[in-house]
Amino acid sequence: MTKQKVLVTGIIPEQGLKELQKEFDVTYTDGEPFSREWILAHIHEYDGLLLMGTKGDKELIDAGTNLKIIAVNAVGFDHVDIEYAKQKGIVVANAPQGVRVPTAEMTITLLLATVRHLYEYDKIVRSGKWVDVSEQRYMGMSLKGKTLGVFGMGRIGSTVGKFAQVLGMKVIYNDAYRLSGDLEKELNVEYVDFDTLVKDSDVITLHAPSLPSTNGKFNSEVFAQMKDTAYIINAARGSLIKQDDLIDALKNHVIAGAGLDVFETEPNIPESLRVLDNVIMSPHAGTGTLEARIAIAAEASDNIISLLKDGQATNMVNKVEKYTK
Repeated sequence: MTKQKVLVTGIIPEQGLKELQKEFDVTYTDGEPFSREWILAHIHEYDGLLLMGTKGDKELIDAGTNLKIIAVNAVGFDHVDIEYAKQKGIVVANAPQGVRVPTAEMTITLLLATVRHLYEYDKIVRSGKWVDVSEQRYMGMSLKGKTLGVFGMGRIGSTVGKFAQVLGMKVIYNDAYRLSGDLEKELNVEYVDFDTLVKDSDVITLHAPSLPSTNGKFNSEVFAQMKDTAYIINAARGSLIKQDDLIDALKNHVIAGAGLDVFETEPNIPESLRVLDNVIMSPHAGTGTLEARIAIAAEASDNIISLLKDGQATNMVNKVEKYTK
């Protein structure tokens, strides 16, 4: 019996694809990623797609005439036209568990590096210079007793909250959906409205998806309401912050600093942001550990196996009627 075929795009650790390879005929590259043109020319041959490094837009979906599932190698799925896939009867599934801890780790890494001025310190020492941190202008901020404001209290946000409490921080949060009282008590977090989050937080971390209601949520008006000693950390989606407004706020010391793993214009980062000393940046590397990438690939693979082998949709994000209970 001929095995069903699965195409894996992007560079993904093969260790995470072992179960997928046992069940299906898998096309995979560990070198140069398949070009967009090659994918569009061949995708009609495949039953499943493990997507990374290209958009799952209408063009790709139309070309995938035999596709039954698009499993994104991530938690975010804003690069896939999930409604059009739904119209075509194609399940779109994400991988929410594998990204949780590594993205939370990156958030805390950026938080610590930002409030302790590590970029500025590193730059000074590498230049062969030295400074006396007894001067207040070179001092960072201690986190014990400070307030962390979490925007988006999902899996990643709640994990960041736990990590922050180990550092002695109080955690408040805002989300479109408030947690139950029992869960708030378990997590030791307090729900506040958005304005309170902005005004009371010493550090704000972002963990919301890219939606019309969240895109550009953090802008010049919001920065003006923040403490001038406050920091903002974004390892979620670049579109949550209006980048030009953030640059102005950092240049004019409206807020103290920022830690960014994602950008509105990535991978093209403007020089006006790159030259600032009160921002530390990383290249969308929130899940950039071998352990994380293997776990995410395995989770995405499980989504495909569950659907193509067992007819069960797991982690489905577009509610295809055929697979919706």
